[in-house]
Amino acid sequence: MAREAVYQQSDPETSEASLPREQDGSLRPKRMDEMVGQRDVIERLKIAIEAARKRGEPLGHILFDGPPGLGKTTFATVIPAEMETVVQMANGAGLKAPKDLLPYLTNLSEGSVLFIDEIHRVPKAVEEYLYTAMEDYRIDIVLGEGVSARTLNYELRPFTLIGATTRAGMLSAPLRDRFQIREHLGWYDDVELCEIVRRNSVKLEVPVDDEAASVVAARSRSTPRLANNRLLWVRDYAQSKANGKVSASVATAALDMIGIDALGLDKQDRNYLDTLIRVFAGGPAGLEAIAHTMNVSGDTLEDEVEPFLLRSELIVRTRRGRIATEKAYKHLQRIPPSATG
Repeated sequence: MAREAVYQQSDPETSEASLPREQDGSLRPKRMDEMVGQRDVIERLKIAIEAARKRGEPLGHILFDGPPGLGKTTFATVIPAEMETVVQMANGAGLKAPKDLLPYLTNLSEGSVLFIDEIHRVPKAVEEYLYTAMEDYRIDIVLGEGVSARTLNYELRPFTLIGATTRAGMLSAPLRDRFQIREHLGWYDDVELCEIVRRNSVKLEVPVDDEAASVVAARSRSTPRLANNRLLWVRDYAQSKANGKVSASVATAALDMIGIDALGLDKQDRNYLDTLIRVFAGGPAGLEAIAHTMNVSGDTLEDEVEPFLLRSELIVRTRRGRIATEKAYKHLQRIPPSATG
């Protein structure tokens, strides 16, 4: 019988999109067959896992990249369960020097998994220290200082490194090339998100009908993590206002209450579009001009607001600045310039 994957986490990054840790753990799938979406990735990983188990070898190093909330950490927990091994979890931002990596590497058991989240944030010195560990399963430990220093060659037990990143382009080519398996995680469609909402509603012991699941899915920006966040809020709203039963009208009222509209836009997203259309006549307008008008950091708009607006085709970016599309005017129920001209 497979041992349950045991893991520890170091210096986790937090964000507004992150679930509370105990909630996230309870909703996270435990095995690959429980996962929804990313079917092509799952099928390729199943082949690699089956082949590695038949050879009695550790799985090749794996790199997952893609936007936040699409399942990179989930894959890092279910893969060790499929391999019947254990996993240690670290964060790239917490590995500031090679000595920070030593406890993880020296405590690895045969065939175990080391997961490094946000691996693009690993400093150059730590990255280079990983090279020999990944390729030759050995590291060099310097003992002492100055002329009396000596180097100890330490043999590691064969292991699998799983890296996750939201910015694959920031990884150096030598590090990327040392991963035998590279997988990009894509967006989920509404059917997959509906299935995730239905499954997790069972775990949360809250009845959610198909129409309500569709409402939550449609407002989740194609992201499972946000679908889970929305579901948790809808559950709380239903328990307080609707005797714990979630219908489409209850789900709609709950999400309207926190400012999530039918496209999944929140208050700040709509404020951005409103500023662009009302103050700048739909653009083109520079990012800093929009940010100063909204009294918000330009980095916040560029990192948190614009990606979804661009993906939803509500704005376009040009050399001259940001421009609102006709779809944005219609969503805010404004008359586009082409209709008035």
